[in-house]
Amino acid sequence: MSSATEAPRAGADAGARPVTGADALVAAWQDLGVQTVFGLPGVHNLAVWEAAADAGLRVVGVRHEQAAVYAADGYARATGRLGVAVVTTGPGAANTLGATGEAMASGAPVLVVATDIPSALRRPGVHRGVLHETRDQAAMFAPVTKTTVVTAGAGDLYADTVRAGAAALRPSTGPVYLGVPTDLLGAPADAPARAAVRPVPDAPLDAGELARARELLAAARRPLVWAGGGALRSGAGQLVGELAQRLAAPVVTTFGGRGVLPPDHPCLVPGPPHVPAVGRLWDEADLVVSLGSDLDGTNTQNWAMPQPPVLLAVNVDPADAGKNHPADATVTGDVTAALTALLPGLPQRDGLPALRGTLDRVADEVRAVVRTDEPQAQGLLDALDAVADRTGVLLADMCIAGYWAAGFARVPGPRRLAFPLGWGTLGYAFPAAIGAALAGRGRALVLIGDGGFLFACGELATLAQERLPVTTVVVDDGGYGMLRFDQVQAGVPTRGVDLTTPDFVALARSFGVPARSVDGFGPDFAAALADSMAGDTAGPDVLVVRAALTPPPSTSPRWYRRRQAAP
Repeated sequence: MSSATEAPRAGADAGARPVTGADALVAAWQDLGVQTVFGLPGVHNLAVWEAAADAGLRVVGVRHEQAAVYAADGYARATGRLGVAVVTTGPGAANTLGATGEAMASGAPVLVVATDIPSALRRPGVHRGVLHETRDQAAMFAPVTKTTVVTAGAGDLYADTVRAGAAALRPSTGPVYLGVPTDLLGAPADAPARAAVRPVPDAPLDAGELARARELLAAARRPLVWAGGGALRSGAGQLVGELAQRLAAPVVTTFGGRGVLPPDHPCLVPGPPHVPAVGRLWDEADLVVSLGSDLDGTNTQNWAMPQPPVLLAVNVDPADAGKNHPADATVTGDVTAALTALLPGLPQRDGLPALRGTLDRVADEVRAVVRTDEPQAQGLLDALDAVADRTGVLLADMCIAGYWAAGFARVPGPRRLAFPLGWGTLGYAFPAAIGAALAGRGRALVLIGDGGFLFACGELATLAQERLPVTTVVVDDGGYGMLRFDQVQAGVPTRGVDLTTPDFVALARSFGVPARSVDGFGPDFAAALADSMAGDTAGPDVLVVRAALTPPPSTSPRWYRRRQAAP
């Protein structure tokens, strides 16, 4: 931190009321750069809402605690800044665990602030039955967070909050739990020593690791760059593009890395690795340069992709870099720092025109796959492409339409796609759009199925109350379409997947949200979507599409390497 100076409570007359623990908490949020918080009030956390109002912070109230963390996640992914969710004790905290796990799996820097029972009522080692008491609330969060912090006193609250928020932002980014006994929020606290929170400097790169990386780059004849979420979160897009051009190497992006390069970059591979034309690029490479990726099962078809002849990894966590495909060399560090060190002196290779011809052929094959597999998907992708430059963030849910968009839609730039394929949490996209819409990037676009939408349809009230610029496309196929596909493929009855659903148009309108419906992803859908996305300041609306799609090749039942391996 920089040198500290005393500061009164922001946004309020310091003499209006004594400084409390809640004021210290809010002051720490401000010094972490937080301007917007997502939460649900409870009797234990009301003091936070008062302190936040005094300080001029915007607190967006949601209708379910899980939605608070999803919204903080959507905000964090869209901005790269800290997303904050504040919830109440016991069941309120427990309701956030699914969303917190998604943030952990996808590397979203989220601070989950949950109150706990009053410290004066806690007896160590004894569950006394206090309202909302758990035996160990922080322990519930340990498996789904980077770390947990529990405040012991009001005087510690500022420093503990700064420590927790800084940990969430430190690469590899991820969620952190902060537990606050409720009585500490109203307890007197000295005005904290305020300081702007500075990023922790990167550790120096290892000279030996860099030298080995240069050797491998120089020896490669058919290199391929594999860019993951760590490269995107590092802000390394320009450097990734420069590396690829100097190597004349194709760049495959993971789901988390999509948008790291602009769509017109000459080295960007136009499709996911689940398409054979793209997979061949991996198979033919004599060096794979993995940037900020753990080469997870979803992107590698559960590691059915062969071990490359040589693997060079760049990752802040060397164990993460080589846990799935062992690396021949690892540069331990942030992708931006590593490429900044590696690029000087790296010569420009011949081969860019030949690469461009190869990628044009790959693009033709990818387009043919889409047309052959699912003509309606082509209509969906064309409509999304027409509005892509006006879409602040596209949030694709765990639904068939979302799978098509996440794998095949054009992504104009970094942090313009949010997809919950870290943990695979159904129902993510709609509540996450609350945060994405407040990121200052323009209108958010949600693509979600009818089943997933019902997980959090009450957040229509949040969108309406806050007048958030969100277009929600609900694809209504009468149930869980992906699961139905699995059952049909297995030749078993469709059980549990066919749902009774409401009139979604009437449901949205009952909240005061404009809504309309169309059949299929044809011209009517394209026109309705374009009309909705034409302005970036209007409030929410809903577009219901009655359509059933075949899942894309990027979904596990259709992985081509699985078919090749079958006896």
